[in-house]
Amino acid sequence: MIRITNFPVPLDYSESSLREAVLKKLALSPDQLLSVSLYRRSVDARDRSDVHFVLSLDLTVKNESALLRRRRDLVPVSPSPIPSLPASRFSHPPLVVGAGPAGLFCALTLARAGAAPILIERGKPVEDRAKDVSRMTEEGILSEESNVQFGEGGAGAFSDGKLTCGVKSPYLREVLQTFVDHGAPENILIDPKPHIGTDRLRPVVASIRQEILSLGGTVLFETRLEHLIHRNGRIAGAVVRQRGSLRELIADAVFLCIGHSARDTMQNLFQDGVIMAQKPFAIGVRIEHPRQMIDRSQFGSFAGHPRLGAASYKLACHTRDGRGVYTFCMCPGGHVIAAASQPEGVVVNGMSYHARDAENSNSALLVGVRPEDFGDDHPLSGFALQRRIEQAAWQAANIVPDGRPGFLAPAQRVEDFLAGRPTVRFGDVSPSYRPGVVPADLRALLPDYIVGNLKLALPVLDRQLHGFALPDAVLTAPETRSSSPVRLPRDSSGQAENLSGLYPVGEGAGFAGGIVSAALDGISAARKGLAAFA
Repeated sequence: MIRITNFPVPLDYSESSLREAVLKKLALSPDQLLSVSLYRRSVDARDRSDVHFVLSLDLTVKNESALLRRRRDLVPVSPSPIPSLPASRFSHPPLVVGAGPAGLFCALTLARAGAAPILIERGKPVEDRAKDVSRMTEEGILSEESNVQFGEGGAGAFSDGKLTCGVKSPYLREVLQTFVDHGAPENILIDPKPHIGTDRLRPVVASIRQEILSLGGTVLFETRLEHLIHRNGRIAGAVVRQRGSLRELIADAVFLCIGHSARDTMQNLFQDGVIMAQKPFAIGVRIEHPRQMIDRSQFGSFAGHPRLGAASYKLACHTRDGRGVYTFCMCPGGHVIAAASQPEGVVVNGMSYHARDAENSNSALLVGVRPEDFGDDHPLSGFALQRRIEQAAWQAANIVPDGRPGFLAPAQRVEDFLAGRPTVRFGDVSPSYRPGVVPADLRALLPDYIVGNLKLALPVLDRQLHGFALPDAVLTAPETRSSSPVRLPRDSSGQAENLSGLYPVGEGAGFAGGIVSAALDGISAARKGLAAFA
C-alpha cells in the first residue's frame, strides 16, 4: 500500500470523481488502480474564496515499486505493530480509581490482559446520571445540556467527546478504533478534529464499561477512595467508602485516574504522604458568538455547506506579562454548561451534540496562571484559588429570592467588559448556559491579572478572527477547570516517586490535557503496571 498526502479536492467530490482525480494525478490507467481509501481529511480555508478538502489517501496499485520510483511524493505504508500485552501477574486485582477516559482505558487495557481490575467510580452509571438530568430538567433546575455533579473528578468521559490530540503515540489509533467499536461514528478515524458528541458519547462509555465487565473486571459505583494502604513504601491496598460504608480492598497496584477536580481525594492522598507539586494551569471564561457568524468568518461564502458543518477556531496571543491568552475546548454549534463539583460554587464548561447545530458557538478563553499566583507554597493551594473564584461567582449570581434555581452563572457582554461597566441586559447573542445567567461585572470575581489580560487579548484575537470581539458576544464565568493545578510526580516506570505500586495517571495527576491524551496515559500506565508485575 502507498499513501499520497496533500491531495486537494472540492467540497462536493464523490468517490468516482476522486478516483478519476487520482488516476489523472498519478498518470495511471484505470486497471492499474486497484483501490482508494481515505486515511485523513481536513479543510483548507486559508483562502475564503476557495475552501476545499485536503486528503491523505491510501492506494493499492499494480507494480507499486515502479510507481514509487517514478513519484517522490508517494510513500509506502505498512501497519505499525502494536506491542502485545504482557500477561497479568498481579497477586490481587489492581484498583483503578476514576472512570474518566484515563480510568476507562486503563481498566480496559488491564482487563484485556486478564488482570480483572476493580474500577472505582465516584458517581452513578452514566445511564442513571442521564435520568437524574431528565428529572431535574422536568423540575426546571437544569437543561438537558447541563452537567452539574458533586464530588470527585471532572467528567472527561462524559463531556462531548472532542478527540483532538497533539501527542504522538503508537496507541492513538487504538483509542479511536475502540471508540468506533463501541458505537462512535467512523469519521473520527479520518477527521483531524474528531468529535463524538454528548448524545453519542453516553452509550459509548456504557459499552466500554460493559467490555471491562465481560472480561472479568468489576465496577464499584458511588464509591470514593478514602485512603491508601501501604507498607514499607509499597502499596498494599486501599480503603474506600461505598454508599456510606467503609471497605478495605487488597491490591498490589493502584492506578490513580481521579480527574482534575477530585479535591477531597487529593487532600486524602496528601495526608497519606503522596508527593505532590504545584503546576501552572489557566483560568478564564466561556465566550459565545452566533454560530453563523463564526461560520462566515471562517468559511466565507462557503459557510453552510452541508459537508463543512459548524466552523471551529483555535486562537492565541502573547501579552505583556508573558502569561498569554488562548482559546481551548472550542464547541461549534454548542452550549455553555454547568460543571460544578462542589456546593456553593459555579464552574462553566462547554459541549456540543453530534450535530453541532445549536444557535451559538463557544470556547474557553483562558489566561495562564502561575504557582506564584496561588497565594502560598502548599501543593494544593491551586485548588484554593479555584475555589475562591468559584465561590465569588456563586455570590455574584445566586444570592437570589427563594424559588429561583441554583447554579446560575454571572455573564457579561464583551462591549461592557472592555468598557469596564456592568452588564444590565444582553443583546443579540442569547446566553446558552442553563439553568440561566445573571448580568454581572466579571471584575467582581476574577483576579485583576485575568481581567487585564482578557481585555488586552480580545481586540488582538478579533484581528485573527473577525467578529471575535463582537460587542454582544457573551462572557460566562468562571472557567477554572481547564487542567489540574497540581502534579503527582512519577518515575520512569510510571510509579509515584515515593510509593511503589501507585500509578498517578491522566489529567488529575498533571500528565494529560484532554480525552485522548488521558486515554493514552491510561493505556501507558496499565502497560507499565503489567510489565512491572510480569
